[in-house]
Amino acid sequence: MAPSDRERTDSPSWTFLTNHAHVLLCIAADPEVRLRDVAVRVGITERAVQRIVSDLEEAGYLRREREGRRNRYTIARELPLRHPVERHRSVSALLSLVEEEQPPPSQPSRGRARR
Repeated sequence: MAPSDRERTDSPSWTFLTNHAHVLLCIAADPEVRLRDVAVRVGITERAVQRIVSDLEEAGYLRREREGRRNRYTIARELPLRHPVERHRSVSALLSLVEEEQPPPSQPSRGRARR
């Protein structure tokens, strides 16, 4: 049975990553992001994001530094993931799976240019 138009446009009923991972990914993409913007991107409340950031800080995965009126976050990318199934991988490995790949730098052409 094919999915309805509504099923294709609504949020999925489940995802492969937790909200903790989604928050971490948003912060990795923009270390100065506002938590209200993270909440909108992840689709959870700002209070839920605050709890997740607190969890990540308490566990040592995230450090918050105040810069004027804003916060700047630093991720401990070398730490292992928490679940026994993926504990052999680091936070860096998770981030590299999901972060956008940068295109390789353009290589200078070898040979003469055509006129």
